[in-house]
Amino acid sequence: MVMFLFLVVALAVVVGAVTLAVVGGGENGPLPEAAPERLRDPLPPDRPVDRADVEGLRFPLAARGYRMADVDDALSRLGAELAERDARIADLESALAGARSAAAHGPVHASGENHVSMDKPRPEDRP
Repeated sequence: MVMFLFLVVALAVVVGAVTLAVVGGGENGPLPEAAPERLRDPLPPDRPVDRADVEGLRFPLAARGYRMADVDDALSRLGAELAERDARIADLESALAGARSAAAHGPVHASGENHVSMDKPRPEDRP
């Protein structure tokens, strides 16, 4: 019984000391507010995002999941870069289709191959 009473008193002393430290006891007053956790390694602003950047992306936890602003920023950046890459791929595919079409209708050389010249046209060839 004495041991139980001792443990209850010790527990009450520890709870009281922690409460005083947190609420405002001591010389410095209450504990300062903790700074909100921010995204540590955002996506690089000076170069295109690559696979390692996306795999290494870790969002800080908030009270109810992740910080929506950090996730929205990352998704917006990734969406913009994917749209840019899709446009670039479409341009390159269009240029390739044009080059293949020109090669198919271009002059045939003695070797039997179609060949497209990448040289500038001569002034006398211009209309």
